[in-house]
Amino acid sequence: MRWIRYTAEGRTGYGILEGDRIREVRGDPFEGHEATGRVHALDAVRIEVPVIPRTFYCAGLNYVEHVKEQAAKRGETPNIPTKPDIGYRAANALIAHGEDVVIPRDATEKVHYEGELVVVVGKKAKHLGEAEALSCVLGYTIGNDVSERTWQRGDRTLWRAKNTDTFKPMGPWIETELDLDAAETIVRLNGAVSTRFPTNHMLFGVATFISAMTRYLTLWPGDIIWMGTDGTSPDLRHGDVVEVEITGIGTLRNRFVREGM
Repeated sequence: MRWIRYTAEGRTGYGILEGDRIREVRGDPFEGHEATGRVHALDAVRIEVPVIPRTFYCAGLNYVEHVKEQAAKRGETPNIPTKPDIGYRAANALIAHGEDVVIPRDATEKVHYEGELVVVVGKKAKHLGEAEALSCVLGYTIGNDVSERTWQRGDRTLWRAKNTDTFKPMGPWIETELDLDAAETIVRLNGAVSTRFPTNHMLFGVATFISAMTRYLTLWPGDIIWMGTDGTSPDLRHGDVVEVEITGIGTLRNRFVREGM
């Protein structure tokens, strides 16, 4: 099943996406819903961010090749994580499929994409073992973790390097029946493939993260966990279009524009 959050006729709500048609519901996938009987064409609505999270979590370095490539750029020996580490991002940075990522006027040229699997929590969870960890997951969507790397090196808290408005595209919808082991992440820059990797080829998988997190944190319906990326990004420029596809989910597409241009 695919849950889509959209705006039509001045109202924002959830529906179930079937091909290019949306079956409207009253309610949401977290608290319950019922069909209204109305149907909308996908190309007649505005796609919204699939969920506004109570808490926005993000996995730290979670793909071996990404760790190695980042270390090589810094001239360092790679330090492969030995346990899952979690961080936070700001919901103000979220934008939907099709919206523009705005590069601030004073940003350097070192603006990069990171195509990521996003876990959407569907049920309250605490003290889950790995065997039962996925029971709290509603489904999965796609994220593009945009970073300004010069700021990332200079800002202690990454407050603007990672959390500038529009720096977290997410969508286009939530897929509830994804086969993680079969999924592949493919990033295209202006239509050409620039990065591809097996989505589930992580140092620590979704169940491991959820189990570790819920020892200390309560996960709530609508929380999201971004699972990290593999590969590297070229410097993004005004007018570039980045597409992050995860097979079995769909494609998240956003244009990059520099402020004032």
